[in-house]
Amino acid sequence: MYYIAQYNLYIAIFININIQKSNIMHHKGIIETLKLRRITLQTTQETLSILSGVSLRTVKQFESGKGNPTLETLQKIADILGLEIKLEIKKLVTEDEKSNDSI
Repeated sequence: MYYIAQYNLYIAIFININIQKSNIMHHKGIIETLKLRRITLQTTQETLSILSGVSLRTVKQFESGKGNPTLETLQKIADILGLEIKLEIKKLVTEDEKSNDSI
């Protein structure tokens, strides 16, 4: 595994899927976090592309807000940047389930 930095600095990106309470890091926030980390590490989109195995076109489209990368692609980019992506999926409780619990 290649790392751009010699030290491991983990910044967690939390994506919570929960309709009732919105703690979702939106697409724009993810883009800004990854781009800022790349710039902080003083690396180019081309270097990031080579090290992550993600095409340069995909990296450029993602950073410009035009791309829609898969979680696998995001993970590859985050790994190289020393970031950690955590995905939390919570089960939503419906009204029917609530009423069944009280019986």
